[in-house]
Amino acid sequence: MTQTFYITTPIYYVNDVPHLGHAYTTLVADTLARFHRMRGDDTRFLTGTDEHGQKVEEAAAKRGRTPRELVDEVAPRFDETWKTLGIEGYRFIRTTDERHKRVVQTLWKRIRQVNPEDLYLASYQGWYCIGCEAFYTESQLARDGDTWVCQVHKKPVSWLDKERSWFFRLSRYAEPLLRHIEAHPDFIRPDAYRNEIVAFLRGGLRDLSVSRTSFQWGIDVPEPDPDGLHHVIYVWMDALTNYLSDLCPADGSVTGPDVERYFPSVIHLIGKDILRFHTVYWPAFLMAANLPLPRGIFAHGWWTVRGEKISKSMPATRIDPIKLADALGAGTQVPGLARAIGVDAMRYYLLREMPLGNDGDFTFESLFGRFNAELANDLGNLINRSLTLIGKLAAETPPARDDALYREGENPYWQIEVHAVEACRHAAAQFDAFAPSRALEAIWRFVGMANRFIDQTQPWVMARARDKALGHALWCLQASLWLIARLIAPVLPATSGVLRRWIGDGDAAMQWPEPIEGRVLSLAPALRAGAASPLFPRLDDKLQQAILDKIVPPDVAASPGAPPAPPAAEPRPSFAPIKIDDFGRIELRVGTVLSAAAVPKAKKLLQLSVDLGEPQPRSIVAGIAETYAPDQIVGKQAIVVANLEPATIRGIPSQGMLLAAGDAQVLGLSALDRNVPAGTRVR
Repeated sequence: MTQTFYITTPIYYVNDVPHLGHAYTTLVADTLARFHRMRGDDTRFLTGTDEHGQKVEEAAAKRGRTPRELVDEVAPRFDETWKTLGIEGYRFIRTTDERHKRVVQTLWKRIRQVNPEDLYLASYQGWYCIGCEAFYTESQLARDGDTWVCQVHKKPVSWLDKERSWFFRLSRYAEPLLRHIEAHPDFIRPDAYRNEIVAFLRGGLRDLSVSRTSFQWGIDVPEPDPDGLHHVIYVWMDALTNYLSDLCPADGSVTGPDVERYFPSVIHLIGKDILRFHTVYWPAFLMAANLPLPRGIFAHGWWTVRGEKISKSMPATRIDPIKLADALGAGTQVPGLARAIGVDAMRYYLLREMPLGNDGDFTFESLFGRFNAELANDLGNLINRSLTLIGKLAAETPPARDDALYREGENPYWQIEVHAVEACRHAAAQFDAFAPSRALEAIWRFVGMANRFIDQTQPWVMARARDKALGHALWCLQASLWLIARLIAPVLPATSGVLRRWIGDGDAAMQWPEPIEGRVLSLAPALRAGAASPLFPRLDDKLQQAILDKIVPPDVAASPGAPPAPPAAEPRPSFAPIKIDDFGRIELRVGTVLSAAAVPKAKKLLQLSVDLGEPQPRSIVAGIAETYAPDQIVGKQAIVVANLEPATIRGIPSQGMLLAAGDAQVLGLSALDRNVPAGTRVR
């Protein structure tokens, strides 16, 4: 069943140029929008630039420009960056657009009409962060010696003394907001951020200053000050209204067919640093104007570099997303697509490495590890192996489906279909749940299964033996590539397009594959596979260094700013060393044991139901019964190998492995010093 899906990013401030943090948010939104389009949903995707405020006025003055000249120069860079990064189907709004200005003023007038006492004139004094464009109490700031500093920007805040201002009676809306959040549990996600805002609201709200007279670069308050002062509307009241104004008619009214069609379904995708503005101020403004509230707000964590938040104001953390994409794609052997393939590699790393909602630390070690292990070894190797085998063997034995071989059990033809259906359903559920990292885990489990299918069936041996099942084995490989091209399309659109071309999949618009009667590979049309070229050649030490030379700022390379790692202990002779790429293939997650039962006639085994933060718990068979009774293990957390090949043990499916200490006998499960959310990645 189709639905309406409207997703927005924050509009980005134009006092500088885009960085990787901006790119991450926009790439996530693009990925989710692509998925919903594939599902046939009525999809709208909005991004843009926030162009008013004191920061812009000051930045322009420092450069000897007018604010308008500065924003007209910088705003297009964001639009150009998104196009360069292959982000598509979005609408781009600027807060200097005339329609937006009219809508902001209409919102002000509507509040005055519906709740006239909610806007009033008074004087204000307090601490103001120019970077955040927000007032803070001392309890919300940090001390640096004798100076109060913003906890986000780590810079001193300014004391504004008795500035005359229009105020919004925010104090009226704590209880209505709490009631709305209670009635709509998904209004703020993830749960940790909802809990944070609930606690903030329960502490009570103070009325909010919503105009400024100390600078001029903004939208005029649409009513006069009795003392003749010129007020511009608070930049956050201005900026937040973009989510509505893009839907409004040109005359600036706040109703209309697009408002009714899209706004009730809107999800605001934001960074956690602007959570309060979106979950308190914005819905309160809408309540005051008697307008519908957004469907929800999803806050993601911060990317850090060496522990510091990626920020325009901290050069050592700045990574240019276009330079990074170009460097990652330099080795691809697909003509004319180096940048697009590099963008895909960057998209994959960013979305796989940091589960949406968590914080993540960008390291080149993890980037190179995932590139080599998951893009080069897993996906790239599967594509090359499959198309090479089909190319060599299809002339004598064309790929042909044989339903007689589709028999329930352990045979690989049944298993690959079962895993294909599971990948489709699980990935779709995770994209729906705003969990692209887990969607990719599900897809890569199927990529791994397809690689194992080749090892199990050995088509080259079947060809020598003139095995009648060879045609079906080749068909399974071809159909698996057809399916993978669709599953990866939201995250790796260029790679998907290349793969479709190589398997002769045509130019028709792709739909998300929906299994029918427990099968999905059978939906693949007649295909004609061709030759492939290396999409993701492995990054050896020389290539890795070349990427570092292009991306890492010289001051960071020369001064890492972190203490040297302690010397590694000499390995025991019995340990065979592995490379970081090998370790990078292991997906470790925290699991919570929900239930446990003894396995009949197996004194060492327990059957566990383990929550890994997925829609359904996993069944895991673990050899821990000699150490733990079933009732002792329930509720415990342990580290789970989440991407282990599923197996059937004593007739029971086992979809992972618990890590435990001990050689001949289990001495204890791997443990954490505190409980963390199920599914948290371990590294």
